[in-house]
Amino acid sequence: MLELFRAMMKEEYRLHSTLFGSLSFTLFPVMICAIAFMGTFLIPLLRIAAPSQDIGLSVHAMFLLMGIMVGAFGLLGKEVMNRRFGQASLLSYSARTLPLGDRFIFLNFVCKDTLYYFLLWVFPFCLGFAIASPFVGIPVATPFLLLLTTTLAFLTGLAWVFFLSSAYSRSKKILIGTFLALIAIWALVFFGIGVNLGLYFPPLMLFHAFSLPLLAACLILIAVPFTIAIFLFTNEFGESEKHYVSRISPLTKRLSMFPYPPLAAKDLLDIFRSGAAIGQTIFSFLLPLGIIWFFLSVLGTTVPQGDNLLFFAMTTGIISSTMYTWLTEFDTYGAYACLPLGVPDVISSKVTSFSVMQVIPAVFLACVGVLSGSAGTLIPALAVWCGIAFYTLAVTVYLTGLSPSVLVYSAKTLISYGLLVGPVLLIVTALAMANPWYAAAALLLLAPAWWILRAGKQRWATRDQPVF
Repeated sequence: MLELFRAMMKEEYRLHSTLFGSLSFTLFPVMICAIAFMGTFLIPLLRIAAPSQDIGLSVHAMFLLMGIMVGAFGLLGKEVMNRRFGQASLLSYSARTLPLGDRFIFLNFVCKDTLYYFLLWVFPFCLGFAIASPFVGIPVATPFLLLLTTTLAFLTGLAWVFFLSSAYSRSKKILIGTFLALIAIWALVFFGIGVNLGLYFPPLMLFHAFSLPLLAACLILIAVPFTIAIFLFTNEFGESEKHYVSRISPLTKRLSMFPYPPLAAKDLLDIFRSGAAIGQTIFSFLLPLGIIWFFLSVLGTTVPQGDNLLFFAMTTGIISSTMYTWLTEFDTYGAYACLPLGVPDVISSKVTSFSVMQVIPAVFLACVGVLSGSAGTLIPALAVWCGIAFYTLAVTVYLTGLSPSVLVYSAKTLISYGLLVGPVLLIVTALAMANPWYAAAALLLLAPAWWILRAGKQRWATRDQPVF
């Protein structure tokens, strides 16, 4: 097992360093450490606006969400093994050529990703916090405790998405049933008893009051779904043959007002027929946003409920922009090279498909606003979501072209993204705190978004797209 594990670690590093350049990728954890170091000096100021427990809650929620995002690495099962690794011939797909079982390889794959992303994200963050802690009067033991609890939060998100996505590889009905059961339990406790389970997140409780029984509870919360997922995992799908009526022509006519409607229709049909429409929506959109709203509701004593919806709308806008990654993740420009099309043309078609898919976040945000009792701020929230979503899309296109999933771990790209998006989010946040309706000015972002998108098309028209 150790031999395969070491080989997978080397493979992962070589893949990233080849794509981004050794120096750029090596600097990525250094950048995370530097951000945490500088952010630690803001803690005394943050304590004025929010209680320390809310700051701790935000940090642990961030690492839980990170575990969820890492755990959704292609929906495991079918999406990872068949689509992501099927043509790349990586070690994760070696069951076809080596005398190794699927579960054995998959266990090594998950262990590798756990350690790899711990070294890439969790440890650099806690190291930066530890270096700066003495300068702001934080006790020496706190950084070590934070390293333990954030690691547990990260592993909790990883293990549970691992479980859900393994259930997805077995049956969509099992996934939907489990998902609905978890929502029902939360709703029963929150609305029936009036207790918000976010305050009882075990790693967060362990951070505030360390005890061995609580540590054991955290480990059980990770070990149980992880173990079940290993037994649930299968690489044999045995699906019945599917037949589809030709829908390319009618869908192309419906998209006729957009540029390159045939390409946009192709993208939408690919997502729907591959099963990614369900899997990606649940794991890459609904689940992360559900977790974010879950923890935002805990901050209700600090932040008014209406403002929560506006902050949630900003987050929804950022995550909505990742739908562009869905459209480009398993598609390369090489497939279009034989057609009389340039990179700008393909980007235009992807943006068209992206625009159509924004029905999903719009409906989701409207449902959250109504069900949470924040319908009064729903219109400015939708304006915030729309402006942020298309602005961040434009920035993503400008920085990454048709390869957003490839360039995401480039330190240069991430810094540039932060410099272009960060100030905009701060301005919208300030407007939202002054008056919810002022935040509706976020729609003005559509103008610079159009300009940046046009510049991005011109930029990538003469550049080669990164490929695996």
